[in-house]
Amino acid sequence: MRFYLDTNMLVFILSRQFDEIDSHIMEILNDYSSIIYTSNIAVQELILLYRIGKFKSIFYKSEDELLGAIEESGIRIIYFNKYHLDMYTFLQIARKHKDMNDHAIIAQAISDKIPLISSDYEFHHYVEQGLDYIFNKR
Repeated sequence: MRFYLDTNMLVFILSRQFDEIDSHIMEILNDYSSIIYTSNIAVQELILLYRIGKFKSIFYKSEDELLGAIEESGIRIIYFNKYHLDMYTFLQIARKHKDMNDHAIIAQAISDKIPLISSDYEFHHYVEQGLDYIFNKR
């Protein structure tokens, strides 16, 4: 089965904070039949967090090493396209959820009909709009 990872999941995986990932999610990630994706939007967000010092890791000395680690981990980066943008324009934004990167990642997961794994509780507001959401209970 295929799965998208949100930015927070990338942080946990790349910083090796496996205690932040619940056992059900770890089963998905460790299952050889799982195909794991992330959006280029999540990767851009991760690189920004790295640049401004909000994502610190002893494992990476540059943004290039961070990007390489994503690829080496087997996570495939899927680029946001017109099809995703069309869904983005129709997405009804939850009242207190104003993160445009999250909205793009959610629209991408809905468009591609791929479950999205995240620790962000706000994502549950989008299930009624077609998001297949798997909550990572930390």
